[in-house]
Amino acid sequence: MAFDTDALAGTAFLTVDGLALPVVSGTGYSTSTHEREPMMGMDGFHGWKLKPKTGHIKAVVRNIAGISSEEYLNMAGVSVSLELTNGKRATGNDMACVGAIDVDGDEQTIELRFEGPQVTEA
Repeated sequence: MAFDTDALAGTAFLTVDGLALPVVSGTGYSTSTHEREPMMGMDGFHGWKLKPKTGHIKAVVRNIAGISSEEYLNMAGVSVSLELTNGKRATGNDMACVGAIDVDGDEQTIELRFEGPQVTEA
């Protein structure tokens, strides 16, 4: 895919196990492997709590024929790739579709969120 080097945003391409899905909006990802929470006591700040966190890739896609909402929910152990206008690509393996699959009937869209042990950015 060739990219306009001056463009920062505007297009996105999402694939799940090589299947290209039609992206509408709401793309994003997280490569974080942990999150930090402050630990407070009655006398003030005590330190930090580090909690493991899964990486994620998300997008709102068009509800296309040929894939049922149940099939999205059953997607597990899949490879997911999100390619953005600025040339960045987020990829994850052994990802699973998480959360409820709600179809917006007016726009025929579905919010998808895939989580997995690691998401990398290139």
